[in-house]
Amino acid sequence: MSSTWHILGAGSLGSLWACRLARAGKAVRLILRDEQRLAAYQAAGGLTLLEQDLTSHYAIPAETDQAHAPIHRLLVACKAYDAAPAIARLAPRLAAGAELVLLQNGLGSQDEVADQVPHARCIFASSTEGAFREDDWRVRFAGQGFNWLGDPVNPSVPQWFDDLHDAAIPAEWTVDILTRLWRKLALNCAINPLTVLHDCHNGGLLAHLEQVSTLCVELADLLRRCGQPEAAEGLDEQVQRVILATAANYSSMYQDVRHGRRTEVHYLLGHACRAAARHGLELPHLEQLHQRLVDNLKARGLPSD
Repeated sequence: MSSTWHILGAGSLGSLWACRLARAGKAVRLILRDEQRLAAYQAAGGLTLLEQDLTSHYAIPAETDQAHAPIHRLLVACKAYDAAPAIARLAPRLAAGAELVLLQNGLGSQDEVADQVPHARCIFASSTEGAFREDDWRVRFAGQGFNWLGDPVNPSVPQWFDDLHDAAIPAEWTVDILTRLWRKLALNCAINPLTVLHDCHNGGLLAHLEQVSTLCVELADLLRRCGQPEAAEGLDEQVQRVILATAANYSSMYQDVRHGRRTEVHYLLGHACRAAARHGLELPHLEQLHQRLVDNLKARGLPSD
């Protein structure tokens, strides 16, 4: 099996992983959206990673999804709503037994991807690392964090896992990856939509803690109903800790809205509300928040799904 890391998506986290793997001497290839993006990347000569005062450049090979070489290992680092369509295009290139690492926000896209490639192993990832693009092909490592990886179907650790340690990518294999993903989904649902509706950075929610706590009560009920009692424990306290620790930051959803980009609401708040409906659970404040956010996005001319 090839040891090459194919990386789909040269956004912030995809670029961050690509640069660190390349720095560690691992074989890396970027998969870009089309020939125009590939030409722009080649003109730039590679990716630039900024870490505090250190700037490093990595001339990582790149291709489009129309290349023909088989893919054995793929980091899927695009947005949740792009993941399944992108994998559908790449499916003919995936070797038997290929392994996909899914680095999407929220829940729902992982199952959409797995449905496209039943012959591949899908590994779910949850990341708290911070990075943002300063410009095309330039990414700044903005905050130390951690990555949890796991496979709800197969608990065995993949052979390549040590590549992450070699590349100084802080990571741990967990058999409870769904608990991690549900917990992160709840945190995002309690923070991100409110930052959009109140037009504020995370710290601005300190003026709306009663509203935050009400949402956390409903989200904890949802987590328990979905069989994730551990993810529900101490949710309100952790949400408030995250708000304090990231007070000066703008949520990813806020940044998407500010830049006129599609949000991942379908896989965050939308997924939570759909799960509640499946379980016959009425969560009026969460449902009202979802409707207000959808209305806000429509008013801005942005997709609301």
